[in-house]
Amino acid sequence: MPDESISTPPQSRPTLAYKNEPFLQGPDARPLRILSEYLEPLSHLRRQRIRDTVVFFGSARIQEDSPLGQYYKDARELAALVTTWAKTFRERTYRFVVCSGGGPGIMEAANRGASDARGKNIGLNIGLPFEQFPNPYITRELSFEFHYFFMRKFWFAYMSKALVVFPGGFGTMDEMFEILTLAQTKKLAKKITIILYGSAFWKEVINFDALVKYGTIAAEDMSLFHFADTPQAALEILQTTLTEQVGTPEAEVPAISHSVKPDEPIASKQEVPDRSHE
Repeated sequence: MPDESISTPPQSRPTLAYKNEPFLQGPDARPLRILSEYLEPLSHLRRQRIRDTVVFFGSARIQEDSPLGQYYKDARELAALVTTWAKTFRERTYRFVVCSGGGPGIMEAANRGASDARGKNIGLNIGLPFEQFPNPYITRELSFEFHYFFMRKFWFAYMSKALVVFPGGFGTMDEMFEILTLAQTKKLAKKITIILYGSAFWKEVINFDALVKYGTIAAEDMSLFHFADTPQAALEILQTTLTEQVGTPEAEVPAISHSVKPDEPIASKQEVPDRSHE
């Protein structure tokens, strides 16, 4: 007979799935990691009462004392002007909050300008092998780190009411054309203002007229964006195009635009249905 005086040690409990680090970092948990890059920023933005944004794109390589340093100075000044203006609309939520990619260069200038004006500002940083480290001017509670480019792009596109694109390289152009494509195809159920800052740079680097000439875009697509060469001119465009949106009923916070389905008509701004439950 077994010796009943010898006790059997209790069986150890397995690790809870949501605390299992090897699983969470493995390929099977990729959908959870993607979802977390939606839910975690959403939680912060709700707590900070951020309703919508004005996004600044531009090169990480442009510094204040570099040959293109005037663009850094202009981005900083424009971000301060936008932040000061946006404060006049603040009630329960924060409107037209300056948002950047969170890194150096033009991104830093945008966050710095908003900080100069003592306003909340957002940085959507992404881990890269070089250049991309969060700048010190981002509002601490609104500094985010992304692994997936497409989730970072989601937050750029679906909360923004306007986009200001300063001179930049591959990354800037990738982000700019992403938004232009969404606007051209009316995939976002909202109006978005797009400003290309520095007309001489953009008209030399991209021959938009040639795209129209060869029929790869329509002539009316040229109305999807504006050019500006001074902070005051860019601010005037933003004030003209965004002020009309201030009186709209308060949406879910943050006001994430829904994506238009192929089989539904494009609604006017008064008729955009509430998709917060989707």
